[in-house]
Amino acid sequence: MLLPMAPTDSMFLLGESRDHPMHVGGLALFAPPDGGDARDVRALLDSSLGRGDVAPLLRKRARRSVTSLGQWGWESDVEVDLGHHVRHDALPRPGGITELLELVSRLHAVLLDRSRPLWEMHLIEGLADGRFAVYTKIHHALADGVSAMKLLRRGLSADPARREMPAPWEPLVRERSALRHVSDQPAGGPGPRGVPATALRVARGALGELGGLVPALVGTVDRALRGRGGSLSLAAPGSMLNVPIGGARRFAVRSWPIERLRLVAKHAEATINDVVLAMCSGALRGYLGDFDALPADPLIAMVPVSLRGEQREGKAGNEIGVLMCNLATDLADPANRLATVTASMREGKQALRAMSSAQALAMSALGSAPLALGMFGMGGPIRPPNVMISNVPGPAKPLYWNGARLTALYPLSIPVDGQALNITCTSTDDEIAFGLTGCRRAVPLLQPLLGRLDDELCALEKTVGL
Repeated sequence: MLLPMAPTDSMFLLGESRDHPMHVGGLALFAPPDGGDARDVRALLDSSLGRGDVAPLLRKRARRSVTSLGQWGWESDVEVDLGHHVRHDALPRPGGITELLELVSRLHAVLLDRSRPLWEMHLIEGLADGRFAVYTKIHHALADGVSAMKLLRRGLSADPARREMPAPWEPLVRERSALRHVSDQPAGGPGPRGVPATALRVARGALGELGGLVPALVGTVDRALRGRGGSLSLAAPGSMLNVPIGGARRFAVRSWPIERLRLVAKHAEATINDVVLAMCSGALRGYLGDFDALPADPLIAMVPVSLRGEQREGKAGNEIGVLMCNLATDLADPANRLATVTASMREGKQALRAMSSAQALAMSALGSAPLALGMFGMGGPIRPPNVMISNVPGPAKPLYWNGARLTALYPLSIPVDGQALNITCTSTDDEIAFGLTGCRRAVPLLQPLLGRLDDELCALEKTVGL
């Protein structure tokens, strides 16, 4: 049975090509339990392969409908070839982080096979420090960053002594029944002429959504014309980051104690995400300045925000809105940059809170339109935002898989035509990790940008008196 795919999700399939892979990924590093090593972990995973169990989300295969004008839909793959999806790789000895990132950069540049469910998992051995790595990629049509992170968390445990845990691709074994009792009776009594009250409420809600789109659109455009925060920007300058891209990738990572960012946020009356954006602002200002390529006008960042409620946690696809943030890269003072970023994000969040989820998605689609047009090779009168910066919440406590501790988690994302660099952050336990994914042809070496991020965090700490 083919289930229709949401238009937002199908855009990631329609816009994909050899030079434009549309999958997100994660690189997780694990320390084996005492007395164990990566070979023990491999043995556990190999035994799981023999069982052939696959979670429903990872059985979903994309197909075009032959009856509805080629619309994309999802069908469940009954026989998943786990030997294709789960792979083993090894680094040349002695394997270090540099060699690991080179391997992952190459893996991340390869398209997923559309004839199969759209995910892969690679167990990577050979790290000199005894750890092992797991690189996972999943198509953006199947999961956004927030749902992918929740999928990872659900497969891990806070108990280091727990054993016989399912493999990451297997269904969870629940300790107690989670069956819900659903009444056979329709909710609500009959409405006029026997129409169920539920149907009337749905119809009235749909009409209300349509009526609310007009004021939401007027307000969004008005904020953009005045340079205020929201889902649309009309002010992104041209830069060396906003060019056509190829298929090869660069990937660079670095982590910082999240407490450092939390203290800056507390003293500046900002959020941790504001500090992340301010770090990126100062780093990009210095990085582009090194190439004499810093625009006179401030760079604009596209910042995804989750619209997914907890009750929709297991749903496939994407439920994300976007805000456009003024990065204030035209300002020399770190304190002023942080203040501008904080004000821009506060204005944007206030605007989204005044909308329903459907209205927020519609306005976000409007703001993303220049980038989407670029994905299909069609330029428009409005430049896309200069860079994507995401902050995906991660686990707040140590997590384990069969006794192996998760020691680091680095996100990989999607550069696109017109936006050759993506910066994604996620937190694990007491650290926040920055993952920089760039087009290998369009973006110079990323290591200097990591150094600039560190410089900016130190500068922000100094401005707030830490």
